[in-house]
Amino acid sequence: MGNKLTRRDFIRSSSLLGAAATFGTTAGKAAEHPPGWRGATRVETIATNCEMCFWRCGVLAEVVDGKVLKLEGNPSHPLTKGRLCARGNAGPKLLYDPDRLKYPMLRVGARGDGNFKRITWEQAFDFLAERLTELKQKDGSESVAFFPHGVASTFFHTLMRAYGTNNIAEPAFAQCRGPREVGYALTFGHGLGSPEPVDLEEAKLIVLIGTHIGENIFTSQITAFAEGLARGAKLIVVDPRFSTAAAKADWWLPIRPGTDIALLVAWMNVLIGEELYDKEYISKYAQGFSELAAYVKEFTPEWAEVITELPAAKIRSTARAMAAAKPAVALHPGRHTTWYGDDTQRARAMAIITALLGSWGQKGGIFLPTEIKTGKINTPAFPQPKRERADGAGTRFPLASEEQGVTNGLVDATVSGKPYPIKAWIVYGQNVLQSIPQRPHTLDAISKLDLMVVVDVLPMEQTYYADLVLPEATYLERYDMPQIALSAKQPYIAIRQPSVDPLYESKPGWWIAQQMARRLGLEAYFPWKTPHEHLEMLIKPLGVNIDTLLTQGAVAFPGRPYISERLPEDGPLSPTQSGKIELYSPLLKQLGFDPFPRYVPVDDPPVGYFRLIYGRAPVHSFARSQNNAWLDALMDQNSAWINEDAARDLQLSDGQEVVLENQDGAESLPVRVRITKGIRRDCLYMVHGFGHESRRLHLAYHRGASDTELMTRVKVDPIMGGTGMRVNFVRVLTS
Repeated sequence: MGNKLTRRDFIRSSSLLGAAATFGTTAGKAAEHPPGWRGATRVETIATNCEMCFWRCGVLAEVVDGKVLKLEGNPSHPLTKGRLCARGNAGPKLLYDPDRLKYPMLRVGARGDGNFKRITWEQAFDFLAERLTELKQKDGSESVAFFPHGVASTFFHTLMRAYGTNNIAEPAFAQCRGPREVGYALTFGHGLGSPEPVDLEEAKLIVLIGTHIGENIFTSQITAFAEGLARGAKLIVVDPRFSTAAAKADWWLPIRPGTDIALLVAWMNVLIGEELYDKEYISKYAQGFSELAAYVKEFTPEWAEVITELPAAKIRSTARAMAAAKPAVALHPGRHTTWYGDDTQRARAMAIITALLGSWGQKGGIFLPTEIKTGKINTPAFPQPKRERADGAGTRFPLASEEQGVTNGLVDATVSGKPYPIKAWIVYGQNVLQSIPQRPHTLDAISKLDLMVVVDVLPMEQTYYADLVLPEATYLERYDMPQIALSAKQPYIAIRQPSVDPLYESKPGWWIAQQMARRLGLEAYFPWKTPHEHLEMLIKPLGVNIDTLLTQGAVAFPGRPYISERLPEDGPLSPTQSGKIELYSPLLKQLGFDPFPRYVPVDDPPVGYFRLIYGRAPVHSFARSQNNAWLDALMDQNSAWINEDAARDLQLSDGQEVVLENQDGAESLPVRVRITKGIRRDCLYMVHGFGHESRRLHLAYHRGASDTELMTRVKVDPIMGGTGMRVNFVRVLTS
């Protein structure tokens, strides 16, 4: 089966300086106390990147006697430059969480009861290989669906494609940023990627539409945001809630939820009608302007005022402010963009305004990616699946990503058995009961499975329903696929390497996937033995010294982020069908959709109900960090924000414990009320990720309330399949 590769083996095989493998000695040069000593103790410093959220900030782990003492920001990281948020600092408490999954487990008894027996890795691989082989022979490879999330899922992605399934879907697309990627690609020819290429520090004006900078802490982005404001950038915030960013705004627009497209087309009306757009830029780089001008002519600020409940004068003045600052207007595209089911068209509208201001590819706007040549892992071609995808990507949802898939489409197929039965789920790095809305529907799908396998670090709710649970090493104990970031001003490569050896019987994801490949006769898809070999293959064309990369943690390359710096080999500014920015989308027209963004009214809350909106907190990531002792000490539960006038009508007091009930009768766990002026009267806001149901999470269990539990309805985006989740309403129940 192959021997376990420890952190020390990886470091030795990478030819790092001997001091990294000999800390603790007092002989020779070590006795001179070089940098890295703390008194008489040799402290080993390992450069890696963080996984407490997806931003992957550079960190330095200080290690003594095989134990991580602390994490610090890595000054050598080109994006985060030594900065680290509270979540990043709390990484050791994930590593040493006593609730961690410790060994492979096989279900005994009924699914959902959470009863397991401990087994060995040999037994786990025997069981899984036997079941996957049986499913392939009986029902076809496509009957197995893979639900991944995160950078480490790359190895499992390779495994599942080699196995023969095309049913792969992650929530980053259908529950998060898929609409914006599709909307911007339709307009500019390619999506935005991560990190978002928004030139915040150089902007003269920043526009945030439902983007909670300051609460969804992405370290480099918030520092760029702060730098832009410090340099004098003006700020427009469109949000029904007085967010942290809104508190910094020159204009806060507390928009009526679901009416963003009406505001955006009204802004277009002003920019075009008053001839405030960038005429030279549009003439040179765009097509469809005359059609757009005719389309938006009727959408005046006065028309939008009735819909958005924003004063027409303020709509007009903010449009003029954008025009005065052009092209240095950073209209942030957002990240979590699945709201009302019209989300691709809302992203299209934001992209069109960026084009009208001449901000795409310009300093202070949205900058352009710079390609760098990286190596490839030479493997056989993946087998061609015999059946179409079950999630509707490319068929029911014509512009869904076939790489990232549609999670809710796979859930639907599992329940209905159409277009064919899905018999097994392999889940890696995501919690399907927290990341996918309509939890009863997901549980219905799980009940129909012949096999469910969960690879995770902590015993999340979904492990209770698994047949096989595999404990993965934390990010501080493993090698992952290096981050190759093209959407930064300076493209860079950053490494994740183990700081300590895996605890208990946990294993790194790459090792689990590689061992399974061997059991299934697919070892040709993993033509490397160690992470060192894998990394060397990927960085060879870059001319990067592997020792330098592993010591520094990251290496950057020259970037060409602006139009003025582009070279012929960079290709056209907009690789669309026309070769220009497409204000009018012929592809959408061809597919039967509106070629321009069109406002379609959404349902208002019923009498006595609030629209449920949600967001992030600076000290937590999704539903992943609530069991972290340090972060729990900072925020142990969420609250329900309610407007003070609405609270007065309901005779609520600040801090009062209530239960929320949605329009379908789903009830939350008890949650405390936060009474504030900073939210519209028709909305109720919660931080996402609380209210865990797993009793094995001793800190997170039943702390706060789950917004996901209240999302029993969605509005599906017909263009790309995303689930609009802000279509649920809640009322407050008191004892």
